[in-house]
Amino acid sequence: MQSLHKTIAFITLAITLLIASGCKDSSSDIPQSSTTPTAIASPSLVRRGSRAVVQRGSRAASPTPSSSPTTSEATLWNQLRQGKGYVLLLRHALAPGTGDPANFRLDDCSTQRNLSTEGQQQAIRIGEILRQQNIPVSRVLSSQWCRCLETARLMSVGPVEPFPVLNSFFQDRSSEQAQTEQLRQFILENRDNAGVIVMVTHQVNITAISTIVPQSGSAIVMRAISPEQIELIGQLDSF
Repeated sequence: MQSLHKTIAFITLAITLLIASGCKDSSSDIPQSSTTPTAIASPSLVRRGSRAVVQRGSRAASPTPSSSPTTSEATLWNQLRQGKGYVLLLRHALAPGTGDPANFRLDDCSTQRNLSTEGQQQAIRIGEILRQQNIPVSRVLSSQWCRCLETARLMSVGPVEPFPVLNSFFQDRSSEQAQTEQLRQFILENRDNAGVIVMVTHQVNITAISTIVPQSGSAIVMRAISPEQIELIGQLDSF
């Protein structure tokens, strides 16, 4: 009888070990939880400390609030005084409202959203500040919209050249990508320009190339750092 009990105990132990082994093997077939894919960063803005690089042919990231790279305004003014290759992209001065009236016509200022008296004074003040800071302006380019042309003329820092690449695409986004790429290309091609190129344009245009959402009369500073890359230096809000 004792021998029988030992035999039964041995068989029970063997069965237990076999079951445990089978459970261990089967658990290895259970799919492991997959690692969440890492999002690929947008190539359009490559941050370098307090700066960012906009690469040729890349599309800008989603707009962010009006925060800018942390380069101080004093440093920005010093850099602009160097002149060569720098571009000042300025949003037109104060013009109450959003977009343009339904009857908008490019050749008729009465159908457009125009500068207020405060906006006209702001434009004059922007020009005064540029002169006080001894910024060597080589060209003044402007959107063909009346509020941009008036801003540029009231600044009185040089002859104003209408430049369709700077025209607003707020109400027709079909041209956004093409215009933004043309603007990048222009900046790249003028990297050896002797003075600062001032460009008066619209919020959507500035946001498309930099992701910054500027206030009326604010500006961003950019320059080409190679035949392929544009550097976002910072933002000027002191106007």
